[in-house]
Amino acid sequence: MNRYVVAVTGASGMIYARELMGYFAARPDLELHAVISSAGEQVLSLELGLTPGHLAPEAIWHKVDDFTSALASGSFRARAMVVIPCTMGTLGAIAQGVGRNLIHRAGEVFLKEKRPLILVVRETPLSLIHLQNLTRAAAAGATIFPACPGFYHRPQTLEELARQLVGRILDHLGLEHRLSPRWGEK
Repeated sequence: MNRYVVAVTGASGMIYARELMGYFAARPDLELHAVISSAGEQVLSLELGLTPGHLAPEAIWHKVDDFTSALASGSFRARAMVVIPCTMGTLGAIAQGVGRNLIHRAGEVFLKEKRPLILVVRETPLSLIHLQNLTRAAAAGATIFPACPGFYHRPQTLEELARQLVGRILDHLGLEHRLSPRWGEK
């Protein structure tokens, strides 16, 4: 089973979602399930001029308000879930166990089933509430992955900058890639 779930919420940083989904599109051996919030659709259009279908046409898309989706059940087997970018509202809902949509519910499922859940949070500055929710989600088993790319590889484009961060996410998922140079390697 090489199935992964990517959820997109309304935080800024759609370039990260595009680069991650582009990686999955180039890997026909991996099955991608995707879900996007309505705010995510708005920000995707604002930042990249894209619709979800253009973001990942090969993905199996689930409706954000469909609680009968397979993603809402622990019996749905997937290797990992990435929420990219992850709003503070989504973080809070997952950390508090308050599933108001399929993204929240799927995040809760990955935590309860002890499957990898990566939250690529994008907000600044962070309030005490944000910090407490980050701690709560990490204590429950989520990997907190701030959208903070490195600059040591001297990126020349926004895409190179985004690929470095996405490469780090793929490292955490155990997936091979050549998206950006690794420290100490040519």
